[in-house]
Formats: sequence, structure tokens, C-alpha cells
Amino acid sequence: MLNLPELTLPQMLRERARQDAARVAIRQKDFGIWKPFTWQRYFARACHFGLGLRALGLPHGGHVGVIAENRIEWVLTQMGAGLVGAVTVGVYPTSPSSEVAYVVGHADIEIIVCEDQEQTDKVLDALDELPRLKKIVVMETKGLRSFAPEVRSLIIPFDEVEQLGAHNGKLSDIEAALARQQLDDIGLMIYTSGSTGKPKGAMISYRNIRGVVPGIVDRLQLSQDTTHLSYLPLCHVAEQMLTTFVPVYVGSQVNFGESIRTVQEDLREVAPTMFLGVPRIWEKMHAAISIKLQETGGLRRALFRKAYAACQPLADKPRARWNFGEMLTFTASYWLVFRALQNFIGLRAARVALTGAAPIPPEVVRFFRVLGVPLVEVYGLTESTGMVTGHQLDDVVVGTVGVPTHGVEWRIAKSGDDAMGGEFQIKGEMVFAGYYKNPEATAQSIVDGWLHTGDVVRLVDGQLKIVDRLKDIMITAGGKNLTPSEIENTMKASPYIKECVIVAEGRKFVGALVMLDYETVGKWAEAQRIPFTHFRSLVETPQVHALIDAEITTGNAKLAQVAQIRRFHLLTKELDHDDGEVTATMKVRRSSIYKTYAAEIEALYR
Repeated sequence: MLNLPELTLPQMLRERARQDAARVAIRQKDFGIWKPFTWQRYFARACHFGLGLRALGLPHGGHVGVIAENRIEWVLTQMGAGLVGAVTVGVYPTSPSSEVAYVVGHADIEIIVCEDQEQTDKVLDALDELPRLKKIVVMETKGLRSFAPEVRSLIIPFDEVEQLGAHNGKLSDIEAALARQQLDDIGLMIYTSGSTGKPKGAMISYRNIRGVVPGIVDRLQLSQDTTHLSYLPLCHVAEQMLTTFVPVYVGSQVNFGESIRTVQEDLREVAPTMFLGVPRIWEKMHAAISIKLQETGGLRRALFRKAYAACQPLADKPRARWNFGEMLTFTASYWLVFRALQNFIGLRAARVALTGAAPIPPEVVRFFRVLGVPLVEVYGLTESTGMVTGHQLDDVVVGTVGVPTHGVEWRIAKSGDDAMGGEFQIKGEMVFAGYYKNPEATAQSIVDGWLHTGDVVRLVDGQLKIVDRLKDIMITAGGKNLTPSEIENTMKASPYIKECVIVAEGRKFVGALVMLDYETVGKWAEAQRIPFTHFRSLVETPQVHALIDAEITTGNAKLAQVAQIRRFHLLTKELDHDDGEVTATMKVRRSSIYKTYAAEIEALYR
């Protein structure tokens, strides 16, 4: 078990720079070229930026915001702020101006670091609502439009802040700040997705970060040799744990690609040994492989189906227990079919791949495991500082999230329907410090040291299965308890269905709002010579309705009769963050969707 020193994350960065000065900590791709940064350079640049923030007037304990895609400047801001005793607050770069204004204002951010003009404009649009904001630091100033003098005085380029710290700052100030830094200091604030209301600012202490790392490292078998591609939002705890928490304590390498739009290409180039994908990423990869198989010849499709069927029983079986015949079958399938598909998605070198942050269809997990991708499901929350359960690599029960990690004390609080399970509650150093400026919500979330996760779980073959969110469980008109996520995930296992929103509360039967996967269904329609011009015209094609109907019938066969979808409505547009239908992390806002599509829902029950 990893034995960590009693050091905060910034203190550990200094130690890492001393121990592994010349080793590569970060690589960033700029204009097609991967540029390496050693641990010594990482620490030095973070020091300079932190001192630059101090020179701009950031006080000890002050709040710094970041609104950008993943790149080295993001972590330099976070580490630089930490090195001078400040707190970093991430803002989703996909957020509209109204959400940016709420987080920046609620978090009392004094300096915000923006990626480019697009993100800067979001802040400027809400400037009248942000009286505490002193400076806007911009990473990419190219194309930045001219502003009025009073606005221009607020803006400063990222490079200038770094140079300000390098030329005018004193490293003794860093040493003094680190000397008084303690594990119980707050280092990070992560705002929850706000799927049921305004986002809440979860305060993450350095003790929380240090407390969660050993369990992650042990369960995923990570080491100094681990390589990771960072692309999921750094304002989310899942990416934080694998881009900053683990690498700084363990010394592993992080790679930043050119853009979120080049992830697939970057994956092929980096070939990381570890990969994190939220369910939507795995569903998209699953759909991409389905499209590739549609486009290939009949012989190759037949070969894939035969290899897949032969290796399907091995998805849940540890490789150490494969017999000679099973090893031979997989080896032949790998060289004939699976190796090319692993290369296609960039995961041939992955020693562990994980999915988390939301429920995933078990069929999708099984699909990738059959292909030889070591995909495991993990579970955690912002409030648990990341992953607190996960499959052991040699003991995977598909459809569960494994068992709790090292240092996690846990219990299942029974209530109501025992067959359904009970609320998962945990205790340990990883339990967050509370919600910023919201003691009432903190008191509801942490009771006598126990974090009430709000997730209903039950044990399956000795491993935890997430049943659903406690607040999302529905009761039909007939008094039957239903878990919408189970039904929705069963349907989303289809490559043609991107989103499924169940309607069942107080109803005689289960109805659904279904959003098709435009890319996959579009390819299918082209192959069938079905004309369409845009999303709505594709949805309104009778053949497409028949296709989705068949997919739902297939999914229904896997569900109990009471949980089967009897009627559905195909949405004529994609669910959108700007319309308030999904969160920045693409979680469905049920109440908003039920309100927006009230007429369509009522039509299902006429």
C-alpha cells in the first residue's frame, strides 16, 4: 500500500521537483508537436505564476478561477495558486455566461484565468455582477478585441503574469507560504453539476486529496510509469484526481492534447497506459466501432461477429484463470480483429481503462472487455474527492462498481424496500470539508462524519451495484418501485440511442423521451438510401422510427415486464446545455425536460 508523506499537494510538487527534477512530468501538443516539461520546469513555472498572482494583489486564501480546456496553463494556475496559499475554482468552458457569472460571483473569485476571447467575453458580459473581480488573465490573446480603457485595465496576458513573478517575485515568499500550509487548508473548490438546482461549491482540502490517492493508486495499480491523456474538464473531480492528485504524489506523466476535438487522434499518438472515459465517451467509441463495421466488407463483419461470440464468455473471467483453449481463442481473435480496433480507438497499450461519473450500460462495458480493453467501472463523487470504489483488475463483475478502496469506511443504510437496497454512506479522510457558504447543505450531506451520498446501492456477488439516485427512484400508479437509470442504460446500450429519459412517476406504464444518435443513425440511413437533411428530418423518417422501435423492443427483452417501455416519443432536437436540459457534464436535468416536453409526455398517455 502506498505510504504518502504528510505533505500538501503544493508541498509534494516541490518535493517531486527535488526528487525527479529531470523526468518528464507533462507533455503538451502545440501545432502538432509534443513539448515535454520536466518536474523541475513544472515547479518553477508554477512558482513564477503564483508569485505573479501575488503581485496582482491576490491575498493568502484568495480565490482564483480558471475557465479553459485542459492545458498546461490550467495546472500552472492551480499549482501556482496553491504555492502562494490561494484556492483554485474551476469553471466549465462550455458554460454560458449566466452560469459563469453565478460560479465566479458565488465563489468570490478575485482573479480569473480565461483561455481566449470567447471565455473572456463570458466574464465581461457579467462584469456588473462581479464586484470582487480584480483581474482577468488571458492565455491566448490573439484576436482579443479592443476594449474600453476601464476594461483594458482589467486584462493581462498569462505570459506577462508569469514573467512578473519570475522577475519581481521572491522564492522566499513561496517557501514561507509552504511552511505554514497545512493539510486541513482548502486547496480546491469544485462546483457540482447542479442537476437539481444551483451548483454548490464543494471545498476540497489537501487532507482530502492526500486521503483519496492511496486507494486510487492501489485499485488501479498505477505507478511512476503510468501515462495519462488529460481531456475531460479539470473543473470535475474525476479528471483532477488523474491529472493533478495522483501524478504529483506518484510521479506519473500527464499528456495534454491540442484540443478536446482531437482526443481520438491524440489517443493514438500517446497510447496511454491508463484512460478515463465517462459513459458518453465509451458510448461514442462503441458507436464509432459500429459505424466502422457498417462501412467495412461483409467478410470482415462476419469475422468480427465470430471472434466476438467466441470471446464473449471471457469478458468477466480473469485472464489468470483462462485455460489454454481460451488463451488460444483470444490470441487468434486479437491478431485477426481486436488489435486493429484497439489501435482505431488508441487503447492498445492501456493497462487499465475506467468509466465513472455516471451510470453506464453493462453491455458497453462488456463490449470493450471482449475486445481486450481492460475496462473497469469506478464510483465516486465530488464530495468524496473522487473515486472511492472500483473493480479490482482481476475481479470484475460487470454491472457493479466493485468494492470500496483503501481507507474508505462504508455502510449501507437500509430504508424502505430492502430488496432495492439502501443509501451508500462513507467515512474517511477523503470526505470533503463542506459546501462553500452553505452550512445547511453541508449538515444534510455530512452527519456524524458520515457522507450521505444519496445513491442507493445493493451487494451483487460481494460487489456494490448502484441502483439509482435516491431522489430519482419512481413509483408507478400500481405502486411498483422503478429505477430509471437501469431502464435508460439498457436502452442506451444501442448505438442508435444517445439519450433516453424515462417517465413513470404515478403513471400506469413506463413511457420515454428518446434522443437518437445523429451520427450513427445518419450512417445507417445513408446505407439504406434514406434521404434526410438535418436532425429533425432524420427523426421524422418512418424507417428511423421503426429502427428505434426495434432497438427498444430488444432492450425491453432484458427488463422485467413492469419496467418495459410501452410508448416513446422521439425528440426532434438534441438536448442542449444552453437550453438548461443537461448540465455541463451532460447529466440530464429531469425536471427541466419534463417541463419543456410536458405536452409530448401527456400525449404518451392518451
